[in-house]
Amino acid sequence: MLRRTVTVTAAVLAVILGVQAGAQAAPTPGSPGAGDVYYPEYGNGGYDVAHYDIRLRYHPATDRLTGTTTILASATQDLSRFNLDFALATQSVRVNNRAATFTKQGDHELVVTPARPVARGAPLTIVVEYDDIPSTVVAAGFTSWNRTPDGALAVNEPEIAWWWYPSNDHPTDKAGFDVSILVPTGVEAISNGTPTRWAVPAFGGWDRWSWRQDKPQATYLTFLAIGDFDTYQDTSADGSPIVTAYNTRLDAATAAAARTSVERSDEITDWLAGLVGPYPFGARGGVVTGAGDQGFALETQTRPVYDGRSFIRGSNNSLVVHELAHQWFGDSVSVGQWKDIWLNEGFASYAQWLWSEEQGEGTAAEIADYVYSTVYPVDDPFWQVLPGDPGPERLFDGAVYDRGALTVHHLRELVGDEDFFAILRAWTDTRRYGDGTTPEFQALAERISGVDLDAFLQEWLYTPGRPDRGVSTLSVPAEPKSWPKIVAAHH
Repeated sequence: MLRRTVTVTAAVLAVILGVQAGAQAAPTPGSPGAGDVYYPEYGNGGYDVAHYDIRLRYHPATDRLTGTTTILASATQDLSRFNLDFALATQSVRVNNRAATFTKQGDHELVVTPARPVARGAPLTIVVEYDDIPSTVVAAGFTSWNRTPDGALAVNEPEIAWWWYPSNDHPTDKAGFDVSILVPTGVEAISNGTPTRWAVPAFGGWDRWSWRQDKPQATYLTFLAIGDFDTYQDTSADGSPIVTAYNTRLDAATAAAARTSVERSDEITDWLAGLVGPYPFGARGGVVTGAGDQGFALETQTRPVYDGRSFIRGSNNSLVVHELAHQWFGDSVSVGQWKDIWLNEGFASYAQWLWSEEQGEGTAAEIADYVYSTVYPVDDPFWQVLPGDPGPERLFDGAVYDRGALTVHHLRELVGDEDFFAILRAWTDTRRYGDGTTPEFQALAERISGVDLDAFLQEWLYTPGRPDRGVSTLSVPAEPKSWPKIVAAHH
């Protein structure tokens, strides 16, 4: 074997090293948004969150909230700086054990510059300390933190996290959560998941409540309910903890109606699991606020929060069905873009129709006929809203719910029951703990059913005007027995 000796001069070596160094791009800032077409500045780029550890102290008398949130994440690019979505006054930020500089841009962008750049794939440990009065903080034109006569509620959609913890605030970046709250003794502090500390005395006159969510959870589905609640603990047949809570300011009749409904959550959850697949989380329950405290119900993960006013006229199991259906459609499988909100609300609304059928109070087909022919006449402005792309100002328009549910029902008619329920189970299985868009749902539905859905979805989701269902509108369908409760749930 011949050996050849190669001599490399210093000048040539310098050129080679220079090319190699130039090929490695300098770290760059993460984007100030996650790419949502409706909310371009919500969420952030450059990192992916794995876990939030949120430790708070809340003074109900003054509404002062002090906190430290530790975020475990990883960089998805070489990062020179990154953004967090947060609106409260920030005292300090540390990144990977070193103090970082930070500035506020706009009303909810906290721009963080680490002391050292972070390489792609490297871990990020971010510690943010803060102190503020959340009910006085305005962002996106409003205050989402809701101070109540006996405490506070951090419950809203799509914006709520900004008022109590820093985050990557978009449903496409889910994470695990530990939430620990110090409150005065005698005050309850309820959140998602499994209780790990239940009113444990911390020091004179203060108790600590702690909650853990070990399944991926979107930021807007993370909640706090602080106040005077009657709380109950139980265990489901699968061993999951059940926690329910009812504000003590509810009058006796409303509290009884609320319990009559919410205490059936375990039963309803099992019924839904039989239709759409295994329940995706390890805890169950619900929280009922004072009447009028928040004005709506929300599918906060594992433990929906209901306004007590929803039960003033009696029990409403249909409302509970709607919020629990969201545990699959919205919570486990979240929207990839907020414009796809019908994938949440249309399917949760249709679950109410299926429950009506189960209870013998009107079949899904009867409800569909009634909604199509009677509730919304052909000239109703309702038909001008596009549930597949309603716009941010109509994100929760009635068409997203009812026309969305009509779309689901008509899909069922097109593909037949066997393929329809196979589609639902496949969607909740293959997308579990993730997210999805309408085109992705369409692709899955077409693969299972073999039906081309382009024209159908274009007409029902994206075309103004009442679609042609091919049914006679000359006769007036009778109002299904369940309809008043379905309407009350949506209100």
